[in-house]
Amino acid sequence: MLKLGVNIDHVATVREARYRGRNRGEPDPIAAAQICEAAGAHGITCHLREDRRHILDRDVQALRAVIKTRLNLEMANTPEIIGIALKLKPDIVCLVPERPQEITTEGGLDVLTHRAAVRETRKRMNDTGIDVSLFIAPDAAQVDAAAQTGAQFIELHTGTFAETYADERRREVELARLVSAAHQAHGLGLRVNAGHGLNYENLATLLQVPHLVELNIGHSIISRAVFAGLETAVRQMLALMRDYSG
Repeated sequence: MLKLGVNIDHVATVREARYRGRNRGEPDPIAAAQICEAAGAHGITCHLREDRRHILDRDVQALRAVIKTRLNLEMANTPEIIGIALKLKPDIVCLVPERPQEITTEGGLDVLTHRAAVRETRKRMNDTGIDVSLFIAPDAAQVDAAAQTGAQFIELHTGTFAETYADERRREVELARLVSAAHQAHGLGLRVNAGHGLNYENLATLLQVPHLVELNIGHSIISRAVFAGLETAVRQMLALMRDYSG
């Protein structure tokens, strides 16, 4: 069964737009996570960025205490965030690149260049009982490098696929890259997740990618929730995923 991890960062983004710097505020990402779980989500994803632009330290601590499914902490490979993750003990961490000027995470982690550092963090996480995923572009060299670090998962960056979806030719090129990377990763013993820019329109095409274990989707679900409600938005996404055969 293909699993759904709901990213709740954008719930915190709305809160921080009004209540930044305060110890309270709405909407509450913790309540959002609980609604997502009740609606059938298989896990909750959040990104504790170095600049704390949305999810805050108190959020991840509260999430760890209440999440009943699986907590996926997206994080930069930096000493501060590594220390927090080792103490927090999420079920899985996903190492991602961070750039201060970006609105959201753009592009995949360059594992090929930073292989030794990624391998060291992977070992520290695994020694604490935390699985490790690497957020990478669907690139053969990056998939090989990811396997060499000993990570359990990769998460294929689907952002370019999503951005080019309206252009049939470019969409097919990006879909082929994702299919190839998924086959390669599976052959190397990596488990394959995917995420970034996925929505209710492009999901059916994305499901042509084989060997997927989990999709991490946030913005699209939270956007639909504004009009339909969060529980309904999660259930509608799950319905679209139901017939995936891998």
